[in-house]
Amino acid sequence: MSSRGSGGRSNGTLPQTKICQFKLVLLGDMAVGKSSLVLRFVKGQFDEFQETTIGAAFLAQSVCLDDTTVKFEIWDTAGQERYHSLAPMYYRGAQAAIVVFDITKPETFERAKAWVKELQRQASPNIVIALAGNKADLAERRLVEYEDAQTYAEDTGLLFMETSAKTAMNVNELFLAIAKKMPKTDTQNPTHAARHRGVNLQDPDAHSTRACCGGN
Repeated sequence: MSSRGSGGRSNGTLPQTKICQFKLVLLGDMAVGKSSLVLRFVKGQFDEFQETTIGAAFLAQSVCLDDTTVKFEIWDTAGQERYHSLAPMYYRGAQAAIVVFDITKPETFERAKAWVKELQRQASPNIVIALAGNKADLAERRLVEYEDAQTYAEDTGLLFMETSAKTAMNVNELFLAIAKKMPKTDTQNPTHAARHRGVNLQDPDAHSTRACCGGN
Protein backbone atom coordinates (compact mmCIF):
# COMPACT_ATOMS: atom_id res chain seq x y z
CA MET A 1 0.00 0.00 0.00
CA SER A 2 1.26 3.50 -0.66
CA SER A 3 2.13 5.69 2.30
CA ARG A 4 -0.34 8.34 3.41
CA GLY A 5 2.18 11.14 3.37
CA SER A 6 5.44 11.82 5.13
CA GLY A 7 6.02 10.51 8.60
CA GLY A 8 4.69 12.86 11.32
CA ARG A 9 1.47 14.14 9.81
CA SER A 10 -1.15 15.08 12.34
CA ASN A 11 -3.88 12.51 12.66
CA GLY A 12 -7.52 13.32 13.05
CA THR A 13 -7.68 14.88 9.57
CA LEU A 14 -8.96 13.41 6.34
CA PRO A 15 -6.66 10.89 4.62
CA GLN A 16 -3.96 12.45 2.47
CA THR A 17 -5.02 12.84 -1.17
CA LYS A 18 -2.32 12.32 -3.78
CA ILE A 19 -2.13 14.94 -6.52
CA CYS A 20 -0.88 13.64 -9.86
CA GLN A 21 -0.33 16.13 -12.66
CA PHE A 22 0.04 15.11 -16.32
CA LYS A 23 0.47 16.84 -19.65
CA LEU A 24 -2.12 15.75 -22.23
CA VAL A 25 -2.20 16.84 -25.87
CA LEU A 26 -5.07 16.67 -28.39
CA LEU A 27 -4.21 16.03 -32.03
CA GLY A 28 -6.28 15.55 -35.16
CA ASP A 29 -7.48 17.17 -38.35
CA MET A 30 -9.19 20.55 -38.25
CA ALA A 31 -12.93 20.65 -37.48
CA VAL A 32 -13.04 17.15 -35.92
CA GLY A 33 -14.09 18.64 -32.58
CA LYS A 34 -10.90 18.70 -30.49
CA SER A 35 -11.68 22.07 -28.90
CA SER A 36 -15.30 21.08 -28.36
CA LEU A 37 -14.25 17.92 -26.50
CA VAL A 38 -11.98 19.94 -24.22
CA LEU A 39 -14.62 22.61 -23.63
CA ARG A 40 -17.18 19.93 -22.75
CA PHE A 41 -14.76 18.22 -20.35
CA VAL A 42 -13.43 21.36 -18.67
CA LYS A 43 -16.51 23.60 -18.58
CA GLY A 44 -19.42 21.29 -19.38
CA GLN A 45 -20.28 23.47 -22.37
CA PHE A 46 -20.77 23.05 -26.11
CA ASP A 47 -20.60 25.81 -28.71
CA GLU A 48 -22.07 24.94 -32.10
CA PHE A 49 -19.86 27.60 -33.67
CA GLN A 50 -16.56 26.92 -31.92
CA GLU A 51 -13.81 29.18 -33.23
CA THR A 52 -10.85 27.57 -35.01
CA THR A 53 -7.86 27.11 -32.74
CA ILE A 54 -4.82 29.19 -33.67
CA GLY A 55 -1.58 27.43 -32.74
CA ALA A 56 -2.71 25.81 -29.49
CA ALA A 57 -4.90 26.51 -26.46
CA PHE A 58 -4.23 25.51 -22.86
CA LEU A 59 -6.82 24.39 -20.31
CA ALA A 60 -6.72 22.34 -17.12
CA GLN A 61 -9.12 19.97 -15.39
CA SER A 62 -9.02 17.19 -12.80
CA VAL A 63 -10.64 13.83 -12.21
CA CYS A 64 -10.65 11.85 -8.97
CA LEU A 65 -9.77 8.19 -8.54
CA ASP A 66 -10.22 6.96 -4.97
CA ASP A 67 -7.46 8.76 -2.98
CA THR A 68 -5.83 10.31 -6.06
CA THR A 69 -6.63 13.53 -7.89
CA VAL A 70 -5.39 13.42 -11.48
CA LYS A 71 -4.82 16.91 -12.84
CA PHE A 72 -4.60 17.20 -16.62
CA GLU A 73 -2.69 20.06 -18.25
CA ILE A 74 -4.42 19.98 -21.64
CA TRP A 75 -2.89 21.33 -24.83
CA ASP A 76 -5.47 21.62 -27.61
CA THR A 77 -3.54 21.92 -30.88
CA ALA A 78 -4.66 23.47 -34.14
CA GLY A 79 -5.58 21.02 -36.87
CA GLN A 80 -4.60 23.10 -39.88
CA GLU A 81 -1.68 21.69 -41.86
CA ARG A 82 0.31 24.90 -41.54
CA TYR A 83 0.57 24.31 -37.78
CA HIS A 84 1.77 20.71 -38.10
CA SER A 85 5.41 21.68 -37.62
CA LEU A 86 4.53 23.11 -34.20
CA ALA A 87 2.97 19.88 -32.93
CA PRO A 88 6.19 18.30 -31.55
CA MET A 89 6.58 21.31 -29.27
CA TYR A 90 3.25 20.41 -27.65
CA TYR A 91 3.47 16.61 -27.53
CA ARG A 92 7.08 16.59 -26.35
CA GLY A 93 7.01 15.50 -22.70
CA ALA A 94 3.30 14.67 -22.84
CA GLN A 95 2.27 11.62 -20.82
CA ALA A 96 -1.03 11.23 -22.69
CA ALA A 97 -2.54 12.12 -26.05
CA ILE A 98 -6.03 12.04 -27.52
CA VAL A 99 -6.10 11.66 -31.29
CA VAL A 100 -9.49 12.74 -32.61
CA PHE A 101 -11.29 11.95 -35.86
CA ASP A 102 -14.77 12.67 -37.20
CA ILE A 103 -16.84 9.51 -37.78
CA THR A 104 -18.51 11.19 -40.78
CA LYS A 105 -15.19 11.91 -42.55
CA PRO A 106 -12.99 8.91 -43.39
CA GLU A 107 -10.06 11.14 -44.34
CA THR A 108 -9.86 12.34 -40.74
CA PHE A 109 -9.53 8.72 -39.59
CA GLU A 110 -6.60 8.23 -41.96
CA ARG A 111 -5.07 11.46 -40.64
CA ALA A 112 -5.55 10.17 -37.10
CA LYS A 113 -3.58 7.05 -37.99
CA ALA A 114 -0.74 9.26 -39.22
CA TRP A 115 -0.76 11.16 -35.92
CA VAL A 116 -0.62 7.88 -33.99
CA LYS A 117 2.40 6.77 -36.03
CA GLU A 118 4.12 10.08 -35.39
CA LEU A 119 3.46 9.86 -31.65
CA GLN A 120 4.69 6.29 -31.46
CA ARG A 121 7.84 7.29 -33.34
CA GLN A 122 8.66 10.62 -31.73
CA ALA A 123 6.76 11.13 -28.46
CA SER A 124 7.55 9.65 -25.05
CA PRO A 125 7.92 5.87 -25.50
CA ASN A 126 5.33 5.12 -22.82
CA ILE A 127 2.78 7.77 -23.77
CA VAL A 128 -0.85 6.72 -23.30
CA ILE A 129 -2.70 7.30 -26.58
CA ALA A 130 -6.48 7.39 -26.83
CA LEU A 131 -8.37 7.42 -30.12
CA ALA A 132 -11.65 9.36 -30.10
CA GLY A 133 -14.23 8.90 -32.87
CA ASN A 134 -16.04 12.18 -32.36
CA LYS A 135 -19.44 13.45 -33.56
CA ALA A 136 -21.18 10.20 -32.59
CA ASP A 137 -24.41 12.22 -32.49
CA LEU A 138 -24.22 12.20 -36.32
CA ALA A 139 -24.38 8.40 -36.48
CA GLU A 140 -26.83 8.49 -39.40
CA ARG A 141 -24.05 10.13 -41.46
CA ARG A 142 -21.37 7.70 -40.27
CA LEU A 143 -18.67 6.79 -42.80
CA VAL A 144 -16.15 5.25 -40.38
CA GLU A 145 -17.47 2.02 -38.89
CA TYR A 146 -17.08 1.53 -35.14
CA GLU A 147 -15.66 -1.96 -35.68
CA ASP A 148 -12.95 -0.66 -38.05
CA ALA A 149 -11.75 1.93 -35.55
CA GLN A 150 -11.97 -0.54 -32.66
CA THR A 151 -9.89 -3.12 -34.55
CA TYR A 152 -7.29 -0.52 -35.47
CA ALA A 153 -7.09 0.65 -31.83
CA GLU A 154 -6.70 -2.89 -30.52
CA ASP A 155 -4.01 -3.69 -33.10
CA THR A 156 -2.14 -0.49 -32.24
CA GLY A 157 -2.51 -0.62 -28.45
CA LEU A 158 -4.76 2.42 -28.09
CA LEU A 159 -7.70 3.27 -25.89
CA PHE A 160 -10.75 3.86 -28.08
CA MET A 161 -14.14 5.46 -27.54
CA GLU A 162 -16.69 7.12 -29.75
CA THR A 163 -17.60 10.51 -28.32
CA SER A 164 -19.95 13.41 -28.84
CA ALA A 165 -18.94 16.80 -27.55
CA LYS A 166 -22.45 17.97 -28.41
CA THR A 167 -24.32 15.46 -26.22
CA ALA A 168 -21.40 14.83 -23.79
CA MET A 169 -21.43 11.11 -24.70
CA ASN A 170 -18.27 9.41 -23.37
CA VAL A 171 -16.38 12.70 -22.90
CA ASN A 172 -15.76 12.43 -19.15
CA GLU A 173 -15.44 8.68 -19.57
CA LEU A 174 -12.60 9.12 -22.06
CA PHE A 175 -10.55 11.33 -19.76
CA LEU A 176 -11.31 9.03 -16.84
CA ALA A 177 -10.08 6.00 -18.78
CA ILE A 178 -6.85 7.86 -19.51
CA ALA A 179 -6.50 8.88 -15.85
CA LYS A 180 -6.70 5.21 -14.83
CA LYS A 181 -3.73 4.43 -17.08
CA MET A 182 -1.49 7.04 -15.50
CA PRO A 183 1.05 6.24 -12.75
CA LYS A 184 -0.18 7.34 -9.34
CA THR A 185 2.95 9.11 -8.12
CA ASP A 186 2.30 12.20 -6.01
CA THR A 187 3.62 15.01 -8.22
CA GLN A 188 3.24 17.55 -5.44
CA ASN A 189 6.02 15.75 -3.59
CA PRO A 190 9.28 17.39 -4.74
CA THR A 191 11.15 14.11 -4.32
CA HIS A 192 9.03 12.27 -6.88
CA ALA A 193 11.00 10.79 -9.75
CA ALA A 194 8.41 9.47 -12.13
CA ARG A 195 6.66 12.53 -13.50
CA HIS A 196 8.56 12.58 -16.80
CA ARG A 197 9.29 8.88 -16.99
CA GLY A 198 6.20 7.89 -18.95
CA VAL A 199 3.34 5.69 -17.83
CA ASN A 200 2.75 2.12 -16.81
CA LEU A 201 0.19 0.55 -19.14
CA GLN A 202 -0.21 -2.33 -16.71
CA ASP A 203 -1.33 0.00 -13.91
CA PRO A 204 -3.29 -2.16 -11.45
CA ASP A 205 -5.09 0.89 -10.01
CA ALA A 206 -8.01 0.70 -12.42
CA HIS A 207 -11.00 0.18 -10.17
CA SER A 208 -12.84 3.39 -9.30
CA THR A 209 -14.92 4.97 -12.03
CA ARG A 210 -15.82 8.26 -10.35
CA ALA A 211 -15.24 11.63 -12.02
CA CYS A 212 -15.59 14.14 -9.23
CA CYS A 213 -13.45 17.18 -9.79
CA GLY A 214 -15.44 19.49 -12.02
CA GLY A 215 -16.67 18.98 -15.56
CA ASN A 216 -20.23 17.88 -16.11
